[in-house]
Amino acid sequence: MSTLTLAARDSATMLRRNLLHARRYPSLTLNLLLTPVMLLLLFVYILGDTMSAGIGGGTPDRSAYLAYVVPGLLLMTIGSTTIGTAVSVSNDMTEGIIARFRTMAIHRPSVLIGHVAGSVLQCVASVVLIAAVAVAIGFRSTDATVLEWLAALGLLILFATALTWIAVGMGLVSPNAEAASNSAMPLILLPLLSSAFTPVHSMPGWFQPIAQYQPFTPAIETLRGLLLGTEIGNNGWLAVTWCLGLTALGYFWATAKFNADPK
Repeated sequence: MSTLTLAARDSATMLRRNLLHARRYPSLTLNLLLTPVMLLLLFVYILGDTMSAGIGGGTPDRSAYLAYVVPGLLLMTIGSTTIGTAVSVSNDMTEGIIARFRTMAIHRPSVLIGHVAGSVLQCVASVVLIAAVAVAIGFRSTDATVLEWLAALGLLILFATALTWIAVGMGLVSPNAEAASNSAMPLILLPLLSSAFTPVHSMPGWFQPIAQYQPFTPAIETLRGLLLGTEIGNNGWLAVTWCLGLTALGYFWATAKFNADPK
């Protein structure tokens, strides 16, 4: 078989391995999903009227605020799911299976590719679950065209790929699973410091650059525009640039660490 065929076969094997692990140990993924679900219910049913009144100029509208927060929570779900990837990679590194893989005649990058592909699939499934909860409590995207829906899906997959490679790098450099989980916490915290729950212009002036110049805000604004038919402006190319940059950074970081001789 050709090198490409061997790489594809080994990557598929590693993907199947990671999906089996996720199926046998679903508690980690389910626990990470609880955060965006609880935030969705909290901000819509407890804070929805107050928050929507602040955004809408004094008129409470819980359904309008539901539409506002869903794009941010979908991306926050991706960040939550990739924490499990960092933990899984760290477990592989510390439990000796990677040392075993190094002695086998397999395509070495397939180990990381399996983790990334499996994580992206889990991210998509998690986003579908959160979207289903949002639809169940009243979210509608009636203004989006089929092309905009496809663009939104593409952005979610691209964003999931970028964060997954970063999470893989975090897992590789962490000494244990607990450290990997802690190092990946910014993937949950950054959405809280973005435009996910309130517009950037409503934040204190000194804080606005923190919210504006980070990967989540342009991605959220782009997704919000695609799903709700609002203006995207320059957020589209900023979001894609962030995704490509983080993917490249995570890929080269992870592969360099993985290919380094063990100490």
